Amino acid sequence: MDRMACIDLPSFPLQLLLLRQPGWSDVPAAVVEHDRPQGRILWLNRHARRRRIRPGMRYATALALAEDLRAGEVSAEEIERGVARTADRLSRFSPRIEPAPDEPGVFWLDASGLERLYGSVQAWAEAVHHDLDAADLRATVVVGWSRFGSYAVAKVGAVPGARKGTAHGRPGVVVFDDVAEERQAAQRVPLAALGIAPSLRDALERLGIQTVAGLLRLPAQGLRERFGDQAHHRLHRLAAGELWAPLQPRALPEPPRGRIELGYPETDLTRLLFQLKPTLDALLRTLAEHRRALAELQLDLQLDRGGVRSERIRLAAPGLAPRPILNLVYLRLEGFPLTAGVVAVELSARTVAASREQLQLFHHQQRRDLEAADQALARMRAEFGEQSVVYARLEDGHLPEAAFSWQPVSQARYPQPRETAERLLVRRVFTRPIRLPPRPRREPDGWLLLGAGHGHVVETLGPYVVSGGWWMRRVRRDYYFAQTRDGELLWIYFDKRRQRWYLHGRVE
Repeated sequence: MDRMACIDLPSFPLQLLLLRQPGWSDVPAAVVEHDRPQGRILWLNRHARRRRIRPGMRYATALALAEDLRAGEVSAEEIERGVARTADRLSRFSPRIEPAPDEPGVFWLDASGLERLYGSVQAWAEAVHHDLDAADLRATVVVGWSRFGSYAVAKVGAVPGARKGTAHGRPGVVVFDDVAEERQAAQRVPLAALGIAPSLRDALERLGIQTVAGLLRLPAQGLRERFGDQAHHRLHRLAAGELWAPLQPRALPEPPRGRIELGYPETDLTRLLFQLKPTLDALLRTLAEHRRALAELQLDLQLDRGGVRSERIRLAAPGLAPRPILNLVYLRLEGFPLTAGVVAVELSARTVAASREQLQLFHHQQRRDLEAADQALARMRAEFGEQSVVYARLEDGHLPEAAFSWQPVSQARYPQPRETAERLLVRRVFTRPIRLPPRPRREPDGWLLLGAGHGHVVETLGPYVVSGGWWMRRVRRDYYFAQTRDGELLWIYFDKRRQRWYLHGRVE
């Protein structure tokens, strides 16, 4: 009979949150459905439980119990990436791994035959536990003989009668010597630890059924009639060993590859890299589509005199940016020059799970260099003064010229345009209104605001009255939008106090 191991990383989303926020490990911390007062608590650590916080509470209610509570969201995408990274880590100990599809943090592994590599199954299980512990992941490793038995024991961590590993002084490793020992331990597991529906759990508790053994004492047909197929199929028959499902390991992806045929012997390194770039870009696009990042690139250079030269390029950190990869290839081939022309190149990649930031950077790659922009702004400030680089900030002012102020720019940022259903007009306001010539009484050829070159005013909209300023000096302005014959849309006003017209801006 094959050995099967179950690894449980309890409250896996909370563990991912604490990896992201390591300073929260010693304070009450929780994962919330939404980072809002009405968001529900989903997972929480022992410090939060000691403050009587429970899953299902509202965030605001939990804060009333523990004002120092730290909480954050963990998206489904982040959980999926965490499962993929953990599966990649476990693949170093077993080639056959099945992540639980509906319970993140639970993995089944094929442990058959691995005692030949590690000396014993116990040593293998302790090596797995040690590796997860080194990654700051809290886990229970159970090696048994069945899917349900190993899973049930893993959910409680330790069961009386099971032999626990004590290497390195760490609990959390359970190894069963035979099937009967595993079955007895699984039957002592409380039903509350198996994550069944609360309504089913409460109904069984009212009947005095609190463990797997108690559940198995109930007649299967009566359980089905009273509680439905969920209790009968998914729980009773699994616990009784009537449902047996073989391990369904995740499919191991083929290493991404790319190949170029030059058709002639290439000896120039720069031209060779130019030929490599389109194939490398296609390889990185394939990785991004599968949410993977490049960790190591294998180059097999076929030479025109026969033979193949192989080079392995290891990145400092996994990524999807082509330029650093090409730089590393250039440095490797420049340090060890080619002895013959290259007629073909084959690329293969070793990958790891990509982070959301890497995928966003790949799909929305910015061609603007913010660091270079900051250096350019610093040179402008040094040459023209600190007030030469500014941006407009909205203010609570009464007059148009007081509705914004100029603030110095300390750091360049990427633009963040907003999507709108229709194109909006932009009013560009002059720092100082431009005084216009008096408006003629009769205007035989129309009102020439900008001179004859722009044509006369064909239409005006207004007035839009702005008045006030009694606390300093009284202001009364009648604003108009004036459109000229050539399409210019001007923003003008008539100052009642000065009895003059002014051009205050343009509309684009």
